[in-house]
Amino acid sequence: MIPQCPDSLDDHPQLPPNSVNDHDNRPDKPEEACGVFGIYAPGEDVAKLTYFGLYALQHRGQESAGIATFEGTQVNLRKDMGLVSQVFNESTLQNLPGSIAVGHTRYSTTGSSRKVNAQPAVVETRLGSVALAHNGNLVNTMPLREELLKNNCNLVSTTDSEMIAFAIAEEINAGADWLESCIRAFHRCQGAFSLVIGTSRGVMGVRDPNGIRPLVIGTLGDHPVRYVLSSETCGLDIIGAQYFRDVEPGELVWITEEGLASFPWSHKPQRKLCIFEMIYFARPDSVMHNESLYSYRMRIGRRLAQESPADADLVIGVPDSGIPAAIGYSQASGIPYAEGLIKNRYVGRTFIQPTQSMRESGIRMKLNPLKDVLFGKRVVIVDDSIVRGTTSRKLVKTLREAGALEVHMRISSPPVTHPCFYGIDTDTQDQLIAATTSVEDIAKQLEVDTLAYLSWQGMLESTREDPESFCSACFTGDYPIPIPEHVKRSKLMLEKASV
Repeated sequence: MIPQCPDSLDDHPQLPPNSVNDHDNRPDKPEEACGVFGIYAPGEDVAKLTYFGLYALQHRGQESAGIATFEGTQVNLRKDMGLVSQVFNESTLQNLPGSIAVGHTRYSTTGSSRKVNAQPAVVETRLGSVALAHNGNLVNTMPLREELLKNNCNLVSTTDSEMIAFAIAEEINAGADWLESCIRAFHRCQGAFSLVIGTSRGVMGVRDPNGIRPLVIGTLGDHPVRYVLSSETCGLDIIGAQYFRDVEPGELVWITEEGLASFPWSHKPQRKLCIFEMIYFARPDSVMHNESLYSYRMRIGRRLAQESPADADLVIGVPDSGIPAAIGYSQASGIPYAEGLIKNRYVGRTFIQPTQSMRESGIRMKLNPLKDVLFGKRVVIVDDSIVRGTTSRKLVKTLREAGALEVHMRISSPPVTHPCFYGIDTDTQDQLIAATTSVEDIAKQLEVDTLAYLSWQGMLESTREDPESFCSACFTGDYPIPIPEHVKRSKLMLEKASV
């Protein structure tokens, strides 16, 4: 018997595992999206291939992980809290037989940090089980939930992802086939959603009409019907799959024993890829628009140097996401590049929190300065973004304590002034430092000698793509999908509840 879910979302969701209950010690970055992966590969060990695909997508979410496989009509599921390597081992993967798999690695943006909210979401239907993995956020979660509960759906989680799965099940149980049911369900969803959906017949890949979150298709070997779906191309590379193409905005691809079929399900698709995928979220070795994101990030670094030069002795980047832009800044400015900060790569999301006295004494869990490199130098430090300014201020203090004479901070994106509602966990507007403070005053708060951000135009022009094909709402407040007022209020309530 599936337990009945409460009639409303959690009012006070648990904080992510490595959060502490104050703003000064939360990560000073937009928090990750999620990673989705799917594979149709008869004769292959799809569970193990999915494990490695999720391993490559681990940067997109470190809270929970899950894999569902289909062996005929039998669905096998393993999901739990923790990293991919913590949730799965050789034994658990052996218990996931089949030729179809769907995988997910999660950071919570809708629904609290609990095992019940881990994905894939598996729901029974008239035609068999459906396993759904979701990257994004719906903005009509409350009315959709009320509609599903009114129809006696046994929701067991607090995620919008499970709601999409139940919406599909409702349409199937009303008599429609797989394809028609999914398309009808997607029309009931508003917001950002890149989906991988597993069934006993095959696997689907879907993007919302704006394509806000990425999803790519790969081919595996020479077999005509072995296909892979992944949030990023790095998920293809790790298993030796070849990039085929992107799933287009408003498109559903249906992969079965007959091959890959495409169904444009939205009449008015308008590409609006999240620009932060380009700047920060996706791995630098992932390919978008026919080039690695490393190349784009170097290019915005060069543009940043042209827009905001500095008189300095060396350029350093904040590991890891700030390094490509720092190299680009160095190349364009002629200022030598050096590693000034070393990252402890084995510090991920830890469940063990430092004590307050440890924090006050300057515990350096993630970054440690190279004093002999920094001592007596005028330093340009390049980072990809500033959200609240808390960790940036600590970082500047660290550089000065290491002997830096001057610190000039350069940010390879514009000021973040608006929250995201499409699958990135950012603060409410009153917590975003650039929304309430001038650049000059931010510089004073961070105690830097100078501070400059990349221009909005420079960010978009450096993509070498149509500027209208990106969502940059976190910099402008121009949301491509309208945000209901109750959603804005809900975000503010949750923010206050976590303080």
